[in-house]
Amino acid sequence: MIDIARTMRILVVDDDSAVQVSLALLLKQSGYAARCCDGAAQALALLAAEPFDLVLQDMNFSLQTSGEEGLALLAAIKERHPGVPVLLMTAWGSIALAVRGVQAGAANFFTKPWDNLQLAQLVGTTLQLEAPSPTRVTRASLDAQYDFSSIIGEHPKLLRVLATIGQVAATRAPVLILGESGTGKELVADAIHRNSARAARAAVKINMGAITPSLFESEMFGHVRGAFTDAKVDRRGHIACAHGSTLFMDEIGELNRADQVKLLRVLQDQRYQPVGASRSEQADVRIVSATNQELAELVAAGDFREDLFYRLNLITIRLPPLRERRSDIALLAAHIVSAVADGYGMGAASITPQAMEWLSAQPWPGNIRQLRQTLERTLLLGGKSELTQADFLGADQRDQAGAGNRLGVDGMTLEQVERHMIEAAMSQHQGNISRVAKTLGLSRTALYRRLERHGLGSAEQEAGA
Repeated sequence: MIDIARTMRILVVDDDSAVQVSLALLLKQSGYAARCCDGAAQALALLAAEPFDLVLQDMNFSLQTSGEEGLALLAAIKERHPGVPVLLMTAWGSIALAVRGVQAGAANFFTKPWDNLQLAQLVGTTLQLEAPSPTRVTRASLDAQYDFSSIIGEHPKLLRVLATIGQVAATRAPVLILGESGTGKELVADAIHRNSARAARAAVKINMGAITPSLFESEMFGHVRGAFTDAKVDRRGHIACAHGSTLFMDEIGELNRADQVKLLRVLQDQRYQPVGASRSEQADVRIVSATNQELAELVAAGDFREDLFYRLNLITIRLPPLRERRSDIALLAAHIVSAVADGYGMGAASITPQAMEWLSAQPWPGNIRQLRQTLERTLLLGGKSELTQADFLGADQRDQAGAGNRLGVDGMTLEQVERHMIEAAMSQHQGNISRVAKTLGLSRTALYRRLERHGLGSAEQEAGA
């Protein structure tokens, strides 16, 4: 890692003098030059008068504030000094507010009270990742240095993601990938591994929501023969299989708290113990995790451990939804249609300019996954080498009519549809939780949460599992 600490200047914005002194001392010990102020007006004046490389900003400047002052200061800094990264600081009760700040452009956040070692690490990582590039980053320049062949697009928000991947891939730092469903989180994980020194060995991928609590230790750590009934032979777990490689844990937010503790021990000690074994094993793995949930909000709600959260998110990559990178839709559509046509042996296929404009204007709540499904369905149903807007509209109308006939959900809200589907599956499988979860494509943990939210859970149903 580059030693840039000696040249970095950091601005601390907080109305509490004790916080200012503590942070200034920590930053000085870490080799940074710190300036402090206690409000938005002073902060903006200092930023206008002096160069700073990072801002540590509180979200509340008085007992009466709701945090809007903090969001307003963040917006002003990003508008006037877009190249200066901002780390937000907040109390645990205001994590949701900090998440709003990150979504509005902050680099990350930390909580009061903070852990000095973790904060120093966060500051150093942020300064490295957010350091301005001496040259303009382009897709061509990134492709000349890294292998991003599976990721399509050149929108500035995507280029920033790719640049971050390139910077962190060579390290063994844990990476947390956040983004809506269908935005391509697994592709990003693949790119991190493919551009790392561990690329010679295949990455190990796990859907954490699909591992039942009773099998978690056996699946992750493996077991020895005779450890339990049916353990006829030794079995290597996912961590052993990923030794010397990358372990990608998808849907990490679905992991229950009991299993979070077991995973935390591995991340802290880099050692694990197979079920039934008498000694522990070394775990040389690079951790990459992903979720479509806000882990910070799960921490605030008590559903996710704070210490595990900080172990996972040393580097956080946020993928923009497709609606925020519309200029990439045409590139994605052309690539997908060509790949689908080739895969089905249909010959060359294309999309008319009018149809491409229509595709680019759609909201795509399911992101790239929905775009791919729409293109594939329309290409197969149309049977044409050139797709028009009428082809997409016709396929969409047929799909909506079929869905309405199958489900009978006209006029229902999304919550009502979800409850309707769960009730139908519960009835079909006589309340057997495992079968219901499999039918709905959910983990048992995720299903339990939905049963509780809709008031459908019962002891009898759990016993039927």
